[in-house]
Amino acid sequence: MPNRRQFLAGSAAALGLAALPSRPAGAAGRERRPNVVLVLADDLGYGELGSYGQWQIRTPRLDRLAAEGLRFTSAYAAAAVCAPSRASLLTGLHGGHATVRENPFGGPQGSLTADDTTFAEVLAARGYRTGCFGKWGFGPEEAGQESHPNARGFDEFFGYITHGHAHDYYPEYLWHNGDRVELPENADGKKSTYAPDLFTSRALDFIEGADQDPFLLLLTPNVPHAPSDAPRTGAYDDQPWPEADKGHAEQVSYLDRTVGAIVDRLRELGLERDTVLLVTSDNGPHEEGGFNPDRFDANGPLRGYKRNLYEGGIRVPLLAWSPGRVSPGTSARPTPLIDLLPTFADLAGGTAPAGIDGRSVAPLLTGTGPAPEHRSLYWYRNDPGSTPRANEADDGRILRLAEAARSGDFKAVRFAPGRDRTVPDEQWEVELYHLASDPGERTNVAGRYPRVTKRLVAEMRAAWT
Repeated sequence: MPNRRQFLAGSAAALGLAALPSRPAGAAGRERRPNVVLVLADDLGYGELGSYGQWQIRTPRLDRLAAEGLRFTSAYAAAAVCAPSRASLLTGLHGGHATVRENPFGGPQGSLTADDTTFAEVLAARGYRTGCFGKWGFGPEEAGQESHPNARGFDEFFGYITHGHAHDYYPEYLWHNGDRVELPENADGKKSTYAPDLFTSRALDFIEGADQDPFLLLLTPNVPHAPSDAPRTGAYDDQPWPEADKGHAEQVSYLDRTVGAIVDRLRELGLERDTVLLVTSDNGPHEEGGFNPDRFDANGPLRGYKRNLYEGGIRVPLLAWSPGRVSPGTSARPTPLIDLLPTFADLAGGTAPAGIDGRSVAPLLTGTGPAPEHRSLYWYRNDPGSTPRANEADDGRILRLAEAARSGDFKAVRFAPGRDRTVPDEQWEVELYHLASDPGERTNVAGRYPRVTKRLVAEMRAAWT
């Protein structure tokens, strides 16, 4: 595969921004390169928003966003756990090509490298101001290293560097660029600052600083990841649910209010028509810290949870909103989040690095034409964690290496006998599902379609580098 850093050698960073053409601004500024805002939730399931069928947790601002924008019904995270999913999201490379492909097995945090090009670097090369606030998810936890957000294209960063640190909603410290920032304590010595509040505040200030240059904002609050910590509003106090479930519902509603605050700020500044806002999640719903995802049908009609390569573990909500630019509606196109890098490059009037796996959906967002289809989609899972529901969904195979591929309406999932990906194909257990007629992946049709099964296994084998 070509060195993706070669992309920047011919970019605006090397040639000067004047060397790259920009779209002329119209009288109302609507033809300018749009601002891009991406809100990435943590462990938000496909069925946890009202626009995707949720009826117990209230998400009015996100539901309005879905009604006014484009709602994707077959959007996919790049992995079933956070670190590989986020690495692929940033770099446009699926789990067979990305630098970070697994959560750590008790060792060092996976890291991006100087050979990785993120969508922040692509947009920075086009003159975008770039900011990331919240959970980053890659290590090591120190400044001045290749995997730090500042080294991967973000002008400003405030949040958690590693995903382990992001499990603490009331942390002792956070990072602002290369500086460790200690957070205040209560009079009783306990930490009192709810970190997602700080991320929202920083994001709003970042938008407030909008000037002639467009901006990229990546807001990555760690809700609704376990533990189920969120400021209690009383909205769910009368429900006969365990505290963990009430807390989780508050987390999802908190995300809803956060997105609402972003929309309100854009409108206050007259930027809503010059901004493309997207909201999505890094993988399917968790079942940690006492939370019961089945109470809310958090995976909707789908099989599986976080860590599964069945649809419930990887299919996620995806909303796109930009009044006057993105037409309201729905899209059933199988759309992996690796498509965001080339999409952002297109919106910015730039070029994506060669050799990535994503394909731009900018024509779909702007209504200028269909987006190119993928021949197939690929996922890889080798994770040290196990939870009861996810293990049951995997028929007891949660600790075995697994792969999946989707082509058209067919999707294959296969499990190695252990964690060795190099074992011969005949040692794997292979399943095939027809998603159009069986979205819940209940009926294995591998025996009925052996040629399709064989072709998708070949796609999985070829996807790994």
